[in-house]
Amino acid sequence: MELTTVKLVTIIAEAVLEDRLLHDLRHLGARGYTVGTVRGEGTRGIHASEWEGKSLRIETLVNAEVAEKILQHLATAYFPHFAVIAYAMDVQVVRGAKFKGGGGR
Repeated sequence: MELTTVKLVTIIAEAVLEDRLLHDLRHLGARGYTVGTVRGEGTRGIHASEWEGKSLRIETLVNAEVAEKILQHLATAYFPHFAVIAYAMDVQVVRGAKFKGGGGR
C-alpha cells in the first residue's frame, strides 16, 4: 500500500457562507470537499453557535499549491469581514493518484 502526502485544508465558518465558500474552493482547484455542522468556543469565549446561525466545518484534500491558494484567498476575502478560521496540515492518503491534479474526495 502506497501513501501520498497531501494537504488537509479545514475551514470553520458561519453557515451563511457555505455556497460562497464552496464556489471559491472549486474555482481555486479543489475537486471535492466534506461539509459538517459544528459548534465550539473560541479564544474570546464566544461559542461558534452565537455567530449568525450555525457554523460549518469544510474540509478538502488538495496538493500544496492549491492549499496555498485557498488560504491566501480566505485571508484576503474572508478574514477581515467574517468569522472564519482556516488551517492546513499534511495528511497521508491511500489512492494518491486522485489528488495529482489538485484535490479530490
